[in-house]
Amino acid sequence: MAEYALLEKFESIKHRFSEVEKQITDPEVIADMQRYVKLNQEYKHLQKLVAKFQEYKNMVDNILTGKEMLAEESDEEMREMAREEIEESEKRIPEIEKEVKLLLVPADPEDAKNAILEIRAGTGGDEASIFAGDLFRMYSKFCEQKGWRLEVTNANEGTAGGFKEIVANITGEGVYGVMKYESGVHRVQRVPQTETQGRVHTSAATVAVLPEADEFDVELRTEDIRRDEYCSSGPGGQSVNTTYSAIRLTHIPTGIVVTCQDQKSKLKNLDKAMAELRTRLYNMEYQKYIDEISSKRKTMVSTGDRSAKIRTYNWPQGRVTDHRINLTLYNLQAIIGGEIDEIIDKLMIEENAAKLKEAEI
Repeated sequence: MAEYALLEKFESIKHRFSEVEKQITDPEVIADMQRYVKLNQEYKHLQKLVAKFQEYKNMVDNILTGKEMLAEESDEEMREMAREEIEESEKRIPEIEKEVKLLLVPADPEDAKNAILEIRAGTGGDEASIFAGDLFRMYSKFCEQKGWRLEVTNANEGTAGGFKEIVANITGEGVYGVMKYESGVHRVQRVPQTETQGRVHTSAATVAVLPEADEFDVELRTEDIRRDEYCSSGPGGQSVNTTYSAIRLTHIPTGIVVTCQDQKSKLKNLDKAMAELRTRLYNMEYQKYIDEISSKRKTMVSTGDRSAKIRTYNWPQGRVTDHRINLTLYNLQAIIGGEIDEIIDKLMIEENAAKLKEAEI
């Protein structure tokens, strides 16, 4: 069965799946949280792979059984059933092969993580802040549709509405693996609310999506952190502006500063600030990986490349264009309303094709 060479990999995959299945029930492994979490992630991936391999094997078996039946069976009705089985299985096999090959490509371990979303107004003054607000609402609605939780940790409002900067945590299943495609410069072309002449202006906002670091990804030493407490300046009720609940953390070795002021509770703000600081430190190292793959795959933009324009939202024409894959859609209002699935799905297809080409399985 040389034409079904993928089956050779099936036994080794099944063997590894059995090994991992045993390990995750081992008390010693369970006691080592870091190892246990990683093995659990591998188990889930192998479970999908084994199921897909089994489907592939079933199709191959159907073809072989059908051919045997054609060679031995004289009843025409049975022969016709065998031909249909062979045709149906042969039609399905290339599709399953592609799915299996994609699952065999090592997944980015960050894809399963939660994410930190940063949106910053770029060129365009007040209009850029208003557009940053539009993007934030777009992602809020998208997260709601996905069943993800979005929590703002820090916001700096624009003078005419929107945000100069807004930072939020997004938690849910496989958040970073989906949201990572949104990193880059988003450009808007429309007549600003402040424009009296009706001229179309171009403004921009920068989006950065970072995989949230787990507690064991980064070790934070207390002596490396300076903590400041101050009164919050944002919305949140009367007590926000009268109690020192806002937290500012400065990581002395790197100079990284994070703030959190969305909660009335000082402890909750501290927890969120520590999680964000951990993520920013983790991403200093992860950035090297992003820089490397962004040079190979046009679907990914390095979060360090603040000038990389990835998408244009043209209001007069109701058009959205993703420049990485030359995709243009004429449903701007639906997209800005959170319906960005079609764009992300097409980016994922392009990304998967690039992965397969790199792996050459």
